[in-house]
Amino acid sequence: MAKKSAIETNERRRRLSKSLAGKRAGLKAIVNDKTLPIEERFAATLKLAQMPRNSAQIRVRNRCEVTGRPRAFYRKLKMSRIALRELGSQGLVPGLVKSSW
Repeated sequence: MAKKSAIETNERRRRLSKSLAGKRAGLKAIVNDKTLPIEERFAATLKLAQMPRNSAQIRVRNRCEVTGRPRAFYRKLKMSRIALRELGSQGLVPGLVKSSW
């Protein structure tokens, strides 16, 4: 089980990036638009730099919903391989059968 602080920090980053996604996308569009004057693009770059770092989507880490484990994460199931194996062994994941030979 991951530390509660790491899970909560990641959730805070997820909420912040979701709330500021529109503003961030607008500023990035201005920065990448080559038809605008350089002064306007530079001002947008400075505003983008003033935004909180945790508002960037790249800072959000995919974590297991069950355990909070950050590695070996299946996006489709939103859980780690270890949690998937345990739940599959208990028969709690529909359509998953653990093989043995």
